[in-house]
Amino acid sequence: MSLPRLGVVIVTMGTRPRELQDLLASVEKQDMRAARVVLVGNATPLTDISADVTKIPLNENLGCPGGRNVGLKMLQESGDVDVVVELDDDGLLIADDVFRKVQHLFAEDPKLGIIGFRVADEHGHTERRWVPRLRADDPMRRGLVTAFLGGGHAFSMHMLNEIGLWPSEFFFGHEESDLAWRALDARWKILYEPALVLQHPKTSPARHPAYYRFTARNRVWLARRRLPLPLIPIYLGVWIFLTMARIRSLLGLKAWWGGFIEGMRTSCGPREPMRWRTVWQMTRLGRPPIL
Repeated sequence: MSLPRLGVVIVTMGTRPRELQDLLASVEKQDMRAARVVLVGNATPLTDISADVTKIPLNENLGCPGGRNVGLKMLQESGDVDVVVELDDDGLLIADDVFRKVQHLFAEDPKLGIIGFRVADEHGHTERRWVPRLRADDPMRRGLVTAFLGGGHAFSMHMLNEIGLWPSEFFFGHEESDLAWRALDARWKILYEPALVLQHPKTSPARHPAYYRFTARNRVWLARRRLPLPLIPIYLGVWIFLTMARIRSLLGLKAWWGGFIEGMRTSCGPREPMRWRTVWQMTRLGRPPIL
């Protein structure tokens, strides 16, 4: 069995230097070395990084998906990587065989497009919101899913060459759903593998100032870009209901509705709705694209 060549992309904004150094050390200690590690600095100089990595400092903050695309394009152009692992700069690989397991999983299934890692905090606990399925009570249940976490995952480069890269215009929020839905529509598989663990601090996504705005805007964009027309009002209606039930902050609600209106009024990019067979496939996997 021929094992795929593996690369790594990490995007940093320079706000977590100690965590980044620890992550790079955990990448270095893997028992299967990556062919190339690319570190992208979102409006961040990388002069203090001593690790043996390819450094790409950017003058502008392109957001998480935009920064990752810079690293992915470099790997595409180099042509020396078949699989790419992307990691949050405050994550940590606690085992030293992660890359080797990723290689074998992709080698065993040529239609495997995405592997989602299990994210756990420093105590080994996995939050329900970190499990990419509706029935999130058992984070150790492995299987095919319809989504993955952006903090730790692996992509087939062949898949990315076919479906395209991250939606950089999203900047922050729901970019994983856009890419996952495109992958499923092109008949690639998404595997949640809890044996692959990324340790990550327990933080709230709402810590980002523009969280509510981007969440609402990008959810509207996602629906307009990827859903068949009859499902758009159902999807948005479900999330309006859930949001009104969950958000307790008046400022948060104001920002969310502002983002929702922005998503309706602004361009969402090219519309390429998924096929109805993909809707059925996602439903069979336990998460129809209305939730």
